Amino acid sequence: MLEIYAGDSALKTIKEKGFSPELFTSFLGASGGPKWFALFGLDKYIFGEFFKDHKQPLNLIGSSVGAFRNACFAQKDPVAAIQRLAKNYHETTYSNKAKPEEVSTKALEMMDAIFGKFGEQEIVDNPYFKAHIIVAKCNGFVAYENKFIQGLGLAKSYFNNRINRPRLGSQYERYIFQSSYSDLTLYDPDKISTTRIPFSKNNIRNALLASGSIPMVMKGISNIENSPKGMYRDGGIVDYHFDFEIKNSGLTLYPHFSSTLKAGWFDKSLTRKVRQQHYDNTVLLCPSEKFIDSLPHRKVPDRNDFVSMDREQRMSYWKVVMDESEKLAESFKNLYENQDANRIKNINQLLA
Repeated sequence: MLEIYAGDSALKTIKEKGFSPELFTSFLGASGGPKWFALFGLDKYIFGEFFKDHKQPLNLIGSSVGAFRNACFAQKDPVAAIQRLAKNYHETTYSNKAKPEEVSTKALEMMDAIFGKFGEQEIVDNPYFKAHIIVAKCNGFVAYENKFIQGLGLAKSYFNNRINRPRLGSQYERYIFQSSYSDLTLYDPDKISTTRIPFSKNNIRNALLASGSIPMVMKGISNIENSPKGMYRDGGIVDYHFDFEIKNSGLTLYPHFSSTLKAGWFDKSLTRKVRQQHYDNTVLLCPSEKFIDSLPHRKVPDRNDFVSMDREQRMSYWKVVMDESEKLAESFKNLYENQDANRIKNINQLLA
C-alpha cells in the first residue's frame, strides 16, 4: 500500500545504520490541498509515534497545506492539532461560485482550528520541531487583487516558466518565515530570491494564511507583520513539491500524496522533473497505485471535489480516504519495526 523511495546517499545511510528517527534532520510538506487526506494516517503515526519524544532538531519545511501540517507538528500535541486541521478541512463548505472573500474567511477559521488555544506560542517556542513557512511575495500584475489584472500576471508566469524556471524570479520572491532556532541551509540553482524572516506570535498566523492563499481563489495577504510591504500568496507558486537542495547533514523525510514531483505550481502541466541531486538524501513515502485504485473514484481528493460533488458525497468520500490512510501508517510502521530496507526503492527511477 505504501511505496518508499530513497536517494543514493539515503539508501547507503539506511543500509549502514538501519532505519531510525535519528537519521532525519528535515521534513518536507508539499502543497496540494485536500490531496493531503491520503497522508492523514501517516502524519498521525509519524508525529505521534515515530518522532514521539524526539529531542533531535528537525527542520519542518512546507508550503500551503504542507505548511499547515507542519504548524500542527510543531505544537506540543501534534496529533490533536492535525486532527483539528483534518476536521475543519473535512467540514468546510463553500457557496456556489464562492468569491475570494468567502474562501479567505473560511481559511481564517482553519487557522483557528490549527492553532487552537496556545498553538502559535508553542510553535514559536519549540526548539526541536522547527517550522519553516514558505510564502511567495508577488511583484507586478500578480500582486493585484483585480482578477483580470492578476490573470494577466499569472499567464505571464506560465509562459515565463515554460521558457525556464529562473524567469519566475522577475515576478516572485521566496519568503521563508521560520523558527528563531532554525539552522536550515538551502541552495536554489534557479536563483529565486530568498528572504528569511523569524516568525513570532504576531506574524505567524498571517504568514501561514499567506502560504495557503491560492491565486484567483483567495485574497492575498498584504503587509505581513515585521516584513517588507507587499502582496504575499501561496508558497506553492514557487515551491509546489520543491526543487532545492537542503544542505544540512542528515536525511529528509518526505511523505507525499504522489510519486510525481513538480518544482512549482506552473510545472504541473509540464514534463519537467525535479533535479535528482536534490533528493539524494531524501526518503519519499507515497501511496501505491494499488492503494489509490482502492479508493472511491480511484483517486486522492482534490479541490475539484468541492465543485463536482455535493457536500454529503464529498464528506463521505474524504472520510473513507482518511480511514484508509491508516493502512499507509501501518505499512510504514512495519518497515520501521522490521527494519525491512529491501522494500526501499531507488528514487532515481522516478526522477530520471
